[in-house]
Amino acid sequence: MSDTNSQKEDPKETETSAADAAKKTTSEAAKEAQTDSGTIAEALEAEAAAVSKKPKAQNVTDDDLEPVGNAIVEESASNTPDSEEKASETSSDSDENKTEKTTDKSAPESETESLDASEEKSNTAAKETVNKSDEADDDSAEDEEEIASSDDEDEEEDEDEKDYHALSKKELIAELESLLKSKPVQEIKNDVEEIRSEFNAKFNEELENKKEEFLAEGGNIIDFYFTTPLKKEFNSLYFDYKEKRNNYYKNLKKDLQANLNKRQELIEELKGLLNAEENINTTYNHFKDIQSRWHEAGPIPRDKYNIVWNTYHHHVENFYDFLHLNREFRDLDFKHNLEQKLKIIGRAEELGQEEDINKAFRELQMLHKMWKEDIGPVAKEYREEVWEKFSAATKVIHDKRHAHQAELEKEFEKNYDKKLELVEQIAAVIPTDKPDSHKSWQQAIKKVQALRDAYFEIGKVPRKKNKEIWNAFKEATRTFNRQKNAFYKNQKKEQYKNLDKKKELVKIAEANKDSDDFDAVTPLMKKIQSDWKKIGHVPRRDSDKIWKQFKSACNHYFDRLHAQKNEANKEEMANFEEKKAFLDTMDSFEVSGDHKADLKAIKDKIAEWKKIGRVPYNKKNIEQKFNKKLDELFKKLDLGKKEAELIKFENKLNSIVSQEDERKLQNEQYYISKKISEAKNEIRQLENNLGFFQNTDSDNPLVQEVHKNIARHKEQLEVWKAKLSKVKSARHS
Repeated sequence: MSDTNSQKEDPKETETSAADAAKKTTSEAAKEAQTDSGTIAEALEAEAAAVSKKPKAQNVTDDDLEPVGNAIVEESASNTPDSEEKASETSSDSDENKTEKTTDKSAPESETESLDASEEKSNTAAKETVNKSDEADDDSAEDEEEIASSDDEDEEEDEDEKDYHALSKKELIAELESLLKSKPVQEIKNDVEEIRSEFNAKFNEELENKKEEFLAEGGNIIDFYFTTPLKKEFNSLYFDYKEKRNNYYKNLKKDLQANLNKRQELIEELKGLLNAEENINTTYNHFKDIQSRWHEAGPIPRDKYNIVWNTYHHHVENFYDFLHLNREFRDLDFKHNLEQKLKIIGRAEELGQEEDINKAFRELQMLHKMWKEDIGPVAKEYREEVWEKFSAATKVIHDKRHAHQAELEKEFEKNYDKKLELVEQIAAVIPTDKPDSHKSWQQAIKKVQALRDAYFEIGKVPRKKNKEIWNAFKEATRTFNRQKNAFYKNQKKEQYKNLDKKKELVKIAEANKDSDDFDAVTPLMKKIQSDWKKIGHVPRRDSDKIWKQFKSACNHYFDRLHAQKNEANKEEMANFEEKKAFLDTMDSFEVSGDHKADLKAIKDKIAEWKKIGRVPYNKKNIEQKFNKKLDELFKKLDLGKKEAELIKFENKLNSIVSQEDERKLQNEQYYISKKISEAKNEIRQLENNLGFFQNTDSDNPLVQEVHKNIARHKEQLEVWKAKLSKVKSARHS
């Protein structure tokens, strides 16, 4: 039919024929929709799969999708019979009635209000994010302002519970590097800032320790400077992140503005169609081309989306009013739109049987977006019918999702209670009387680690309580770690003191390791070994080094001692054999009766015995045998006890002097002085006891026994005094 003829037709007849044609095609379109539903379903599933690969769309919960759910209903409202009817009816009363009617069918009261609220919430969140970033990055370059795209989903992020506090500085750097390589820069801000916060906290703690050491060594705070290779590496990575992030938002802002300009140009082009001086076919094809370019124009700044879309939709409706003059094009467009919407309804009904509720819900979002943005209005008489079918299919999925979410919420509440209990247990690990030993702290650390592991094994909690429980968990863990670090910081100071003590022992060991005075040095070396064991831990980095120094010096000395003893043992065994033979000759020694000559002969024998030298320690009993022989000879000489005792002591004293062992002489003097003191005390006590026998006869046995004891102790006292005199003479000679 030509344009001229179509314009001459009676409008009423055209409208009736178009309606009849549309009615006839309804069933055909439905059948066609069923035939093509497989193809459409495959395309939609492929598109849903692409969306599902986005990180934030995984493990979706009801709280995750609630904002988007509203968006679905809001999008649906724009294509209710009310919105479609605006092409031909402009009554405000009719609009209100339609709005009320669709609201009862789960459609919102106003798309614009909901979208504005959503945009305001998104923009506010974005501004808050920027503000926090600005505060956190006050030491770096100015941040590029974050800008929201109209294609961004309105989902709340499902934060992963990553305990960066448990990582070392090196592990935090590796985590930051991994994030920069594996994820888009616009998705990692929260993780990066938490990593930065933890890294700086750990570095600042190290910085304070170094500052304390610097000041303790007499340094001036003005001269203090400290950094590490790890700090430089982290700063470099963080700078790369800020640069990438700023570049991303600069480019995004530029692209969104370019797309906005395109869309505004398309709106102006659409407005111009009403005044175009061309035939209706050309104008209609031009309109279709504008629609195609509109759909390909890309996202725009979110805060401009409502205005731009409403403006575009307004001029699309004006164009359909313009097409009212040519019903053929309008009815063909209505027919095509009806076919597409019936296919969408069919797919939505299929999604009602999908077991994966989250997958069905995400695909339903895309269907609503297609319904709103990609497909135009249908004939007036079908608008309410198709919308009701789509709304009914939408409601089935919503109801299933809400029921599923209600069950999840019950589990999430249980998980919250479990996590809260674990947090309380972590907080209670350190009692009022804090552990004061390394062992007790190690036990506490193991206990907290077990509680932390249990915390992460528990599933999700309600979103509204997620930050609360996560912050409580981190605070409890950090409190424990602060107390633990304070303990080990004090331990470290003590360890440095222990290190100084052990260094002193190392000096002593190294100063004496080559000494030949084995008798004097051996007890000293044994003593410092004993002292070493009593000293506590030293810093780990110095532990092996200081121990090896000490061990090397001690081993060097005792190796020499053992070598010397092995040589000395051979000589001493020879001395033992010689003394054994000499002792046999003593059996044949006889006194002549000449007291003076016999005494000289005995002293000569003593001198010969002394010249032979030392014998092995385990053969020392031969000395007792020799002394026993001397006692027998002294008895034959009728030598006084004191004189005999002094002769034997002189023999012993000469032996000590020959060894040139001052320490032994000193010990002998101390021993004799002690014996003298004991003898005097005993005499004093016995004389005091006599006071109890003043009225007793002198021939009383008890009194006589006391007098004998006093005399014996006085005699022994004289012997000890004589020995002390000889020792003093020997030491000063």
